[in-house]
Amino acid sequence: VQLVESGGGLAQAGGSLRLSCAVSGTTFEDYAIGWFRQVPGRGREGIACISNSDGETFYSDSVKGRFPVSGNSAEKSVYLQMNRLKPEDAAVYFCGGPISSYLGPYYCQIFWPHFPAQWGQGTPVTVSS
Repeated sequence: VQLVESGGGLAQAGGSLRLSCAVSGTTFEDYAIGWFRQVPGRGREGIACISNSDGETFYSDSVKGRFPVSGNSAEKSVYLQMNRLKPEDAAVYFCGGPISSYLGPYYCQIFWPHFPAQWGQGTPVTVSS
């Protein structure tokens, strides 16, 4: 499984960014993708998860209502739409998922935000106040 993030950059507080996670090497429709973020000196925080099989989504309290996650099977990509950005949202953002699509239907509901076996390289997000 290969995951490649894109879309990070600089945004103003209150603004928006959209992150993408391109998925390859697995059956997209059976897979699940979690979004995580990390700031220096702190652990990686799971903020959103989507099961591509049924579109069910899960969110942390820190982003619920601001960062909807969606998937597009034709593009084999998962998106994190980041709205109403705050300075504390600044971090490196990663997408991650289970080791194979076999676990995809169960990953978000049972395992997330733990045990992602596959990671993208990360994309930095900076929010100016």
